[in-house]
Amino acid sequence: MASEDKRVRYEKVLKRLERSFDETGDRVARMAQAAALLFKHFDEYFWTGFYLLVDGELTVGPYQGAPTATVLAEHRGICWASIDRQELVNVPNVREFTGHIRVEGPSNSEISVPLTAPEGDVYGVLHVDAADFDAFDDVDEEYLSRIARMF
Repeated sequence: MASEDKRVRYEKVLKRLERSFDETGDRVARMAQAAALLFKHFDEYFWTGFYLLVDGELTVGPYQGAPTATVLAEHRGICWASIDRQELVNVPNVREFTGHIRVEGPSNSEISVPLTAPEGDVYGVLHVDAADFDAFDDVDEEYLSRIARMF
């Protein structure tokens, strides 16, 4: 998809998210909206959602897409890599990522963005899976980071 088309789609998502954030301060409701909007506006993303640290376990939060693991194996996979490194992790080919956790569906590339509390603690990730290899570029990184900062 052309970068400009992605920007237009992400801008629509951001505007809708801002409106929904004005309606509620509930973090779970906000995450549910974000996951649904990303899933709706990007057909190439087959899983969009959140994993949250709950009592030291990385537990599924609001999401759209195929059934997934409820709790991810500790310090394995792309979501944990994002948390452990405290940075965005963009994996163009999951088969080349050591420790990748296989999920239901045609995941070939994934991106995880850490969710950071105001005091600096990482408490989860915004995560997206795509069927295409090398699906995520600098536009995705920019906008998914902006969305993650909204939480």
